Amino acid sequence: MTAIINPDAPVDRIGAQTTFRVAKRVRGLSDRSIAWLFVTPTIALLLAINIFPLIWMIRLSFTSLNLSMSYLPLRFVGIDNYSDILTDEDMWVRLQTTAQFVISTVVLQVVIGFGLALLINRQFRSHSFWTTIILLPMMLSPAVVGNFWTLLLQPQIGPFNYVISLFTGISPSSFSMTGEVALAPWTIVMVDTWMWAPYVMLICLAGLRSIPDYIYEAAEVDRASAWRQFWSITLPMVMPFLMLAVLFRAIENFKMFDMVNLLTSGGPGSTTELVSITLKRAAFEKWRTGYSSALAIILFVTVFGAANIYVKVLNRVKQR
Repeated sequence: MTAIINPDAPVDRIGAQTTFRVAKRVRGLSDRSIAWLFVTPTIALLLAINIFPLIWMIRLSFTSLNLSMSYLPLRFVGIDNYSDILTDEDMWVRLQTTAQFVISTVVLQVVIGFGLALLINRQFRSHSFWTTIILLPMMLSPAVVGNFWTLLLQPQIGPFNYVISLFTGISPSSFSMTGEVALAPWTIVMVDTWMWAPYVMLICLAGLRSIPDYIYEAAEVDRASAWRQFWSITLPMVMPFLMLAVLFRAIENFKMFDMVNLLTSGGPGSTTELVSITLKRAAFEKWRTGYSSALAIILFVTVFGAANIYVKVLNRVKQR
């Protein structure tokens, strides 16, 4: 009989041996080693994308780097940039404007979002349809929302002024929501609330759905009124979710840039100039890289410190 020779047999044998060796090595690893094997590439990527630029920015914050005069030698100035920022009265005005914006938007978003969550939680007819409609604004990009509301608020062609004139009798072209000192800040608050109140609603709705029904049934047996149930059951049990929503929205609004830049660009004058707008102008208009790096570090430390304190308070609330 003629023997059939398989030329791929040695290759298959080598491949099988290699696979067996790799499997044997993997089986010899502990669960912790396998976890680190999968996590290490991600950690390396995060270090390359986040940590290295942060360290580089900290280094630049102690220099006099100005990209518009890059021909000058890089000079170490110590904490001069930080001193200039913290002693600048205009910068404290920008911080005050940012704080007012954050407080106003967060309060409105929490109140409206919680109210919408209470309404949707009733599960009335077609509540799924209305939930989808309410969630539409938060699905849009801030750039799209900024351009969309810029057209709506145009005094000549925008419908918003005409709606206001129907109720007040004021001529639509006699005022501009984004061009007047008294109206521009509230316009930003209104647009941001319109966009992100549904996000707060989602978090609050998750909290409401997590409350067991038997608690309300026991309260009804004890003849507790609806108002009493709200203050004694609903609000205390949803409070951690509300505080979580406040944390998320406060962090995001503190660094708000794109929507404000599209709506008012910090105007009229400097009425709506948030710290993020000041940072952008220092970095990309005046090209003061060292100064803007120091400002970015100050903002990072401020947000990070406030968030840590808030998280400790949140953990205490959860433990009650």
